[in-house]
Amino acid sequence: MDCPTYHIPVMLDECMEGLNIKPDGIYLDLTYGGGGHSKEILKRLGEKGHLYGFDQDNDARDGAIVDERFTFIHSNFRFVGNWMQYYNIDGVDGILADLGVSSHHLDDGERGFSFRYDAALDMRMNRKSSLTAHNIVMEYPEERLADILYLYGELKQSRRISAEIVRRRGKGDIRTTGQLSDIVSPLLGREREKKDLARVFQALRIEVNGEMKALGEMLEAATSILNKRGRLVIMTYHSLEDRIVKNYIRGTGQDKDDNSVESLIYGNHASILKDIGKGAIIPSEEEININPRSRSAKLRIAEKR
Repeated sequence: MDCPTYHIPVMLDECMEGLNIKPDGIYLDLTYGGGGHSKEILKRLGEKGHLYGFDQDNDARDGAIVDERFTFIHSNFRFVGNWMQYYNIDGVDGILADLGVSSHHLDDGERGFSFRYDAALDMRMNRKSSLTAHNIVMEYPEERLADILYLYGELKQSRRISAEIVRRRGKGDIRTTGQLSDIVSPLLGREREKKDLARVFQALRIEVNGEMKALGEMLEAATSILNKRGRLVIMTYHSLEDRIVKNYIRGTGQDKDDNSVESLIYGNHASILKDIGKGAIIPSEEEININPRSRSAKLRIAEKR
């Protein structure tokens, strides 16, 4: 049953409390990663309980838990509804999603997720996907690139950065994270250089993996398959994700006729979820000291009415 855990699970106790696990219940871990949260869920399940873990990354699949009460699904969580139909599951008792990028991905220099390593501009969670960060940097029109940097990275200097990237790509291929960092860094204030450079990489990663659209589709599917009084536990790490989750729970999140990020934030729908976490739960200072990755985390817990 043991598996390698390649990052410390964030707010583990709070997540388990939020799920309110029934020993014979059915639960979903939509972001399996290194299996940290899943291992804890399984500790609380009895023989009749079952856990389904989702991850589109090959590394997660290769390190999946071996347990009769666990099923690993190698897929993006946006397809959770389809997979539950495949397994003839009519309803589940709790769903967990930790939306952060694991330290495993950030520390794997070959994947191109971090500016700390000079590697190919890749950033694909699913390595079979055709779109890479290199494609975006070299092929996207200047205005579209600026919009991505502003919306997903919340960078005020997005247009300057986009213009400089387009100018430099006209002189030669921008293939590596190091090249991109060298182009962008001079445009950033010295006191915020690393934070803003991280936001550039965040914006590209979100676009490469279609994270915002996938999040909206997951929220809608997850809500539909939750049993009455089932729990939805979502961990976010940047403000755009958190606004989408918060507004979806409150009933001001998704317009079914518009799948844009803007409608996910500002559209309207009648929510059948109840916020039982009293807003966002943030990590304790003790947890931040043990696990710096948790610093920007916000946990939201909802129950289906």
